[in-house]
Amino acid sequence: MTGLPAVEAKNVTKTFGAGPDAVVALDNVSVTIQQNEFFTLLGPSGCGKTTLLRLIAGFELPTAGSILLEGQEVAHLPPFKRMVNTVFQSYALFPHLTVAENIGFGLKMLGRRRADRDAQIEKMLKLVKMEPMRNRKVHQLSGGQQQRVALARALAPHPKVLLLDEPLSALDLKLRKEMQIELKRLQHETGITFIFVTHDQEEALTMSDRIAVMSHGKILQIGTANEIYEHPVDRFVADFIGETNFIEAEVMQRIGNRGQIRLPSGIALARELDPIAPVGGKVTLAIRPERIDLVKPGADCQLAGKVENIVYFGTDTHFHIDLDTGGDVTVRVQNRRGFQEVLKQGDAVGLRIAPEAMQVLKD
Repeated sequence: MTGLPAVEAKNVTKTFGAGPDAVVALDNVSVTIQQNEFFTLLGPSGCGKTTLLRLIAGFELPTAGSILLEGQEVAHLPPFKRMVNTVFQSYALFPHLTVAENIGFGLKMLGRRRADRDAQIEKMLKLVKMEPMRNRKVHQLSGGQQQRVALARALAPHPKVLLLDEPLSALDLKLRKEMQIELKRLQHETGITFIFVTHDQEEALTMSDRIAVMSHGKILQIGTANEIYEHPVDRFVADFIGETNFIEAEVMQRIGNRGQIRLPSGIALARELDPIAPVGGKVTLAIRPERIDLVKPGADCQLAGKVENIVYFGTDTHFHIDLDTGGDVTVRVQNRRGFQEVLKQGDAVGLRIAPEAMQVLKD
């Protein structure tokens, strides 16, 4: 392993078309992905995440900027000369070949000796737990088994980087959750850098060492799952990563980057503030539903309201609260004995929120 990053994108722009019909898929994107990292590109459809993946793979060339693999500029290299493999959403397996033959196909194309191929096929079958299926054809496999074969085929040549383009999207919910754990295990055991593309926030939070949240061809924030979830840089990131309540507050005073803000209920709080938030101006607070406690009216709380709706989810219950000051919030409470058990629609409640649970967002 070298001391260089596995992948670097430097000021990469990708434009499709020309003139007034041109579409900017990536807009001056820079990112560094380290060796042996599970890195996820997360964002809605059309944000540019798959385009960036295709640039790394060599299926597209950047309009401007550089793509480096272990410090080497690779724009001049075709896909088959880059030490990168891709697992596609459709798996792209060969239906006329057996499981073992599918796994060994890339090794054969690379000119590996038969004995070496057979040894690596056995290793990959064991890695993805498919030894009993070695002689089956693709149509005899379930969706999850096909996905394992696609992974084994991509991992067999031991690429420096494995690119995964929404490979779990065709699986049902239970199998998708199982494969999330399997993918992380495979990445840990092989030591290969994984770059994973998804629009599913849970997938990203479950598997990733770091996440890049993308929108409209730009990377808005890069960080660990905890950093992205607990400290989103703006409203888009906060809203896209999990469920979030947004409440507007007024800046009462400030000294440097700290100041006093006033909630709609009139309660004042000391908070760190964006440098451009002026006294008398408004700021947006992001509050996760699980960080709010429901208490009896009149108790020490920051907001108050009435229960509009109650939705039971098994492990927890969601309470939709109409605030007395206008607007609404969602509160998520784990299902255990407590005050929330006796609540019903129309009941008055107080909302207690720890100050550190109120994230002041940048404009």
